Formats: sequence, structure tokens, C-alpha cells
Amino acid sequence: MADIDAGPGESAGLEGAARRPGDLVARVLTEVFSPAVIVLLLPIAVAWRATHSPGPALGWGVFVALTSSVLPMAGIVAGSRLGWWDGHHVRDREGRLVPFGLLIVLSSLGLVVLVLAGAPRLMVALDVAMLSALLVVGLITVWWKVSVHAAVAAGATAILAVVFSVWLLLLWLLTAAVGWSRVRLGDHTPAQVAVGAVIGVAAGAAGYLLVM
Repeated sequence: MADIDAGPGESAGLEGAARRPGDLVARVLTEVFSPAVIVLLLPIAVAWRATHSPGPALGWGVFVALTSSVLPMAGIVAGSRLGWWDGHHVRDREGRLVPFGLLIVLSSLGLVVLVLAGAPRLMVALDVAMLSALLVVGLITVWWKVSVHAAVAAGATAILAVVFSVWLLLLWLLTAAVGWSRVRLGDHTPAQVAVGAVIGVAAGAAGYLLVM
């Protein structure tokens, strides 16, 4: 039963205050575990597993991070500042098509360089896995706004578990939290998050197994 002592504005304020802590947690999860951040760190971790040497691990890892995260994100942020789309997460589905194209082109060029440069097979497999998931998510985005956050977080969890230890499947708890944050902030529905997670694992695994 509503408190009759609270007017419409006051009631809304109380409701907003109740939402605020959860929204803050959701915002932190969304930003700290964004696709750009995960794809910045994942290649370096996998490169270490592939080379067990600081120099090569940093070299291969940074290169993949550069072509799959840093450069695409720089383009997306620049486009956002120019008003081409609505922020660095590109919440509008139609506005995501150009950023997806940029991601696919830069990731593909990076993959070509990896192959020509004789990169460790594990690094090539990682790049193919990420590109495979990106292509599927991009294709579906033409009609439906799949969660890229969920796809990347889920795919990264699966890859880390395969490359390092099955115990890292516990990161599914964090993946679920990231998915919750996208729904909490109103950027995705539960279905869009779930489908994104499935694509991240399935398409990523298919690409990974194709090389390995």
C-alpha cells in the first residue's frame, strides 16, 4: 500500500533512492568488465600460456589487444564524441552496425598479421574464437540487440577454463553478474543477455577448435 503522506515527487524520489545502490553496482560491473577491458587483458593472459616468456607474451598479447580492443574502442569513442552514436556502449541497435564493421575489419587484419608473422597457434586460435563470436553477434544485431558484454564475458570464461584450469569456470558467477548489470541498467533483456552468453561460448569454441 502506498504511503499517502508522500506526494508523487517525493514517492518517486524515495523509489529512486532505493534503486540507486543497485544501479551503482550495475554501472561499475558494466564498465569494469566491459568487452574492451576483457579483450584488453585476455590476450595477454593467453599469450603467457602460449609462450611462458614475458617478452613474447607481452608482444603477442599487446598486439591482439591493440587490434581487437584498443583501436576499435578508440574509433567507437571518437564516433560517440562526434555524435554518430549514443555513447561508447552504443545502446541503439541500428547504431551498432558501423562499430561492428570496424571491429570485424580491425580484428580480421590483426588475424592476418598473426598468421603471417608465425604467431603461436594458441594466439591464432584465440583471435579466431573472438572473431567468430563477433561475426555471429554482429549478424544477429542486424535484427536483434544481443548483449556483447555477455558474449565476451562468457566466451572469455570458457577460454580461460580451457587454457588454464577448469576451476576458472567459477568465473561464470562474475559473468552472470555482468549479465545482471546489463538488464538492471535497462540496456538489454534477460533473453538478449542469455543469447549473448550462448553465442560467446558456442561460436568462440567453434572458432577455437577450428584452429587447435
